[in-house]
Amino acid sequence: MRRRSRIQTALADVGTAHFDAVDVARLQPVGQREPLGRYVSSLWGRRHFIWADSRARAFSGNRDTVLGRFWIVGRPILDGATYFLIFGVLLGASRGVPNYIGFLLTGVFMFSFTGRALTGGSTVMSSGKTLIRAFSFPRASIPLGLVLRDALSMLPVLAVMMAMILAIPPHAVLTWRWLLFPAVVVLQVCFNAGLVLYTARLTSAVPDLRMLLGLFSRLWMYGSGVMFSLERFITHPTLLEILQLNPAYCVIELTRELLLYGTTPDLKLWLTLAAWAVITPIFGFLYFWQAEEEYGRE
Repeated sequence: MRRRSRIQTALADVGTAHFDAVDVARLQPVGQREPLGRYVSSLWGRRHFIWADSRARAFSGNRDTVLGRFWIVGRPILDGATYFLIFGVLLGASRGVPNYIGFLLTGVFMFSFTGRALTGGSTVMSSGKTLIRAFSFPRASIPLGLVLRDALSMLPVLAVMMAMILAIPPHAVLTWRWLLFPAVVVLQVCFNAGLVLYTARLTSAVPDLRMLLGLFSRLWMYGSGVMFSLERFITHPTLLEILQLNPAYCVIELTRELLLYGTTPDLKLWLTLAAWAVITPIFGFLYFWQAEEEYGRE
């Protein structure tokens, strides 16, 4: 009887209790795409986390190997040595190219930065799937964090590249034009950001595209004049003009003229790369944002 009385008392209290109304008008499903302005504001609000995470993970990619961080620099050096033997020695691509070793090193090091952005963007969303499903945040912070992480890890690589072209004969000469080189790197980072955003969405929607990106990366490298001068092998003027609009070619050519040959680059190279560096991330960001709701799905 005592237990029944307690139940009746509890039911009576519930009947007389006052409940406040909850406003659900501002609630939205987790993962739903926000309006563009609010999305950008939310992304900006997480800038400190993106920076801290990118800085902490910038040099951790090879921590499971014996030599660890050496491979950040060692891989481009070994690639350059391989290409020198094949293209410079066996195929004679070095003929007529001043300071071919420096020519090759600058091409390999600078293209590797963009090449990593291409391949890294193809897996960045799948590797962050657990995080995407567990928390609500702007998904663009994942690919942008990858770009920032690669940019930080590229700094010692660039330092080694510049030291090598100064030390290996025929030596490059240090001139005031070296001060313009950071601008090339900044433009390349901007272009890489757009490239990562594009590949992140494309491979998230069609995972099979990851199998083709390696082939595309190699074709892109050959068409960017990494191992040989395009002017020597491309005689058709229209085709040569098209290939010279390639952003990777612009990055490599600007780097060579500023650091290796001490000459002032053509304004067309700067304008072409600047156009790629502005248009690619803007449209890449909009393209990525439109699929915001799809990244956490099976």
